[in-house]
Amino acid sequence: MGPSVWAVSDGRAGNAAQVRAIIQALGSTSRWMKIAHIQGEGHRERPIVLTPRAPWTWLPGARWPMERLALPPEQRTIFQPPWPDVWIAAGRRSAPFTAAIRQLSGGKTLTVQVLDPKSDRGDFDLIVVPEHDELEGPNVIRTVGAPSYFAPDDIEDAGQAFADLADENGKSAIIILGGASKTHTFSDAVADRLAQDLKRLSGQGWRLRITTSRRTPIPVIAKMRALAGEIGARFWAGPDDGQNPYLAWMLYSDVAMVTEDSANMLSDAAFHGLPIHMVRLEGSNPKFDRLHDSLIKRGCARWFEGTLEQWPYEPLREADRVADEIVRRLVARHPQPAMKNLKDGGGVVAPDWL
Repeated sequence: MGPSVWAVSDGRAGNAAQVRAIIQALGSTSRWMKIAHIQGEGHRERPIVLTPRAPWTWLPGARWPMERLALPPEQRTIFQPPWPDVWIAAGRRSAPFTAAIRQLSGGKTLTVQVLDPKSDRGDFDLIVVPEHDELEGPNVIRTVGAPSYFAPDDIEDAGQAFADLADENGKSAIIILGGASKTHTFSDAVADRLAQDLKRLSGQGWRLRITTSRRTPIPVIAKMRALAGEIGARFWAGPDDGQNPYLAWMLYSDVAMVTEDSANMLSDAAFHGLPIHMVRLEGSNPKFDRLHDSLIKRGCARWFEGTLEQWPYEPLREADRVADEIVRRLVARHPQPAMKNLKDGGGVVAPDWL
């Protein structure tokens, strides 16, 4: 029932997360009912991961000759009808295939490219980029940070699974740690300084919940694990530490400390309206500088200067905005059938929330 939507990434966790967020927002009941009349074909239950190889990856996406040959043979088979109604992809290496699907489907597929494709913007129906990329155009949606989204059912499940945290009211902080990237380094010196800050905050009565990411250096993970044991903080670095508490910790925390290196992690905290204290790492990048500035101007974040504070702001819900635009474009292509009113002798009426 409804349109077929294909989720596509280049396998990078951050890119896949942004596609997943938009699709979850698109699948909310109020939005899906607006497009449920579309009779989609080629439905897929699982996301698609495309892994193009050299020498294609050495070239800008707009210059890839016979782009499908860049893929392993088993991945080329997806480029055949029935075509999806919506194709949502993220990452520069997926962009040539987004453009190809639009052409192969004869324009039937609504193509959405997340992040700057570094190629002709006219090859895509919709491009979703963060403000700090400074991309403009009639088919461009600029977001503050990344399009994060957490479905109401997931929020409820997390709240119930970690209901004991509800008793820890006041002065609770989630500490979200990133790691090494092209632009930033999580050095031992940074880790030592952060450990001292966390120890001091714990002494001031803050309940700390520390979680790491795939990019957090192993020595930093070990240091933070030991620190958590010393000060009585909660700690999670992977399945060996039990069920992932990431969402629940955001639900039940009053503030967040987030390292500066991840647009996704910063945006996740902003989705929940948590006052974000950005933790400096070593290194910098103009795009990230603009990201930080946009979050500060929006009222979501401040730089961590040794203390934790609380302040209100409107939660950041950019995936909702993107999903609304996708729905608008789909309905323009596939107008909803006329619905008769009961009082006129018809059998159905539109729900109030449509």
